[in-house]
Amino acid sequence: MGLMIALSPDVLAKYQPVIGLEVHVQLLTQTKAFCGCLNRYGGEPNTHVCPVCLGLPGALPVLNRKAVEYAVLAARAIGCEIRETSIFSRKNYFYPDSPKGYQISQFDKPIAEHGAIVVPDAAGQPKRIGITRLHLEEDAGKSVHDGFRDSASRTYIDLNRCGTPLVEIVSEPDLRTPDEAFEYLTRLKEILLYTGVSDCNMEEGSLRCDANVSVMLKGAAQFGTKAEVKNVNSFRYIRAALEYEIERQIGVLEDGGRVVQESRLWNNAEGRTFSMRSKEAAHDYRYFPEPDLPPLVVGAAWQASILEAMPELPEARRARMVAEYGISLQDAATLTAARTFADQFETAAKLAKSPRRVVALLTSELTPRLRAAELEMETSPVTLAGIVMAADLLESGELSSKQLKGLLDSCFAAHEDFAIVYQREKPQQISDTGAIEAMIDEVIVANARQVEQYRGGKKTVSAFFVGQVMRLSKGQANPAVLNERVVRKLDALGPL
Repeated sequence: MGLMIALSPDVLAKYQPVIGLEVHVQLLTQTKAFCGCLNRYGGEPNTHVCPVCLGLPGALPVLNRKAVEYAVLAARAIGCEIRETSIFSRKNYFYPDSPKGYQISQFDKPIAEHGAIVVPDAAGQPKRIGITRLHLEEDAGKSVHDGFRDSASRTYIDLNRCGTPLVEIVSEPDLRTPDEAFEYLTRLKEILLYTGVSDCNMEEGSLRCDANVSVMLKGAAQFGTKAEVKNVNSFRYIRAALEYEIERQIGVLEDGGRVVQESRLWNNAEGRTFSMRSKEAAHDYRYFPEPDLPPLVVGAAWQASILEAMPELPEARRARMVAEYGISLQDAATLTAARTFADQFETAAKLAKSPRRVVALLTSELTPRLRAAELEMETSPVTLAGIVMAADLLESGELSSKQLKGLLDSCFAAHEDFAIVYQREKPQQISDTGAIEAMIDEVIVANARQVEQYRGGKKTVSAFFVGQVMRLSKGQANPAVLNERVVRKLDALGPL
């Protein structure tokens, strides 16, 4: 993608990247962090505001209880320890979209610390990525730099986002490859979606990620100088930005230069990062305890009541489904990628004769058709109830695989659910043993050479006879009855 730096594999192999991620997650509360304004994306600019989020003199913040509960839920879901008493602080800086001149955040006493997420490393082995902290804070407004006639000379400010409740999740510098970073973010997002604390919509800014990346010679004791990569709006682009930035830093060092500590922006169109501002000197935010908010105390009883809402998390759910339904870990991962779909599947599977067959139809029949039609499960003409019905008909032998494929094709052509198409086009399956045996006899008479092979000990030839009868019956012979009767008829002929 774009301007990749050309370095040989040998040069790249000399260095070890070190990556840490800072993820900001907007919480899905009805109102903002410290006032009663609507917490909703969009709306006319500067309409979801009040004296508190505008920072007007005399306006006092009041903490949103639901934001605290969501923060605790998210923190426990990623294995963090909850600090019973945490402190809000003022983080002082000037920027046009922050009308107070400071951000209410948490500094040295955050609400949660010491968590972890497990990702697969390059060899596919589980690797623990530490989480330093999760803390509560408020979002800033939004600077709009384009879209107006005078955008070349003016920046517009929309303060609707001011005061939106956030949690910031800071990883340890435990990530070593862009692929590990991608997996970490994917699993973090999955966990947060399961808890329901955020919609994690990156396009709307509900989930934003900054990446700190440095490189050092392999075996070195000290990390290299890091750059912070900002303004990346998808996990795929974060991976691409990290790949570029790692090679850029290695190139600088190989040329005898020095990596500068700075913030860099990712330009997706050009496929590269570029310098935004130097961070040679540490920013002095002059943190001090927020005088208008008392210490936040989340006692054991409150924590326990919050955690009653904790759902079964993705990893645990996958392990249970593998054991309960006898399906593969890969199939379980597909089914649990979204909590809503996993819930729907489990509700449907409990009604099916064979949950395993339901999974097989979802993965081998429905998913490829959805992909070909460029549809998602939510817009599929065939519902999960339809798949359960189809699985049951297969399980009972009332439908053959070939008949089912034809019915599913009809479902997608007519954009109708399976039950409707089945009632209209129901194939007439032949289960009458007399009729099936008559067709078997006809095939045996017509294929003396294959009969001889079977009688000579080549038992796999029975599949040939099954196929010939299926052709003769136009796919309508009951497979279970047919297989059993073919073997019985051939065995009755005796060995040569």
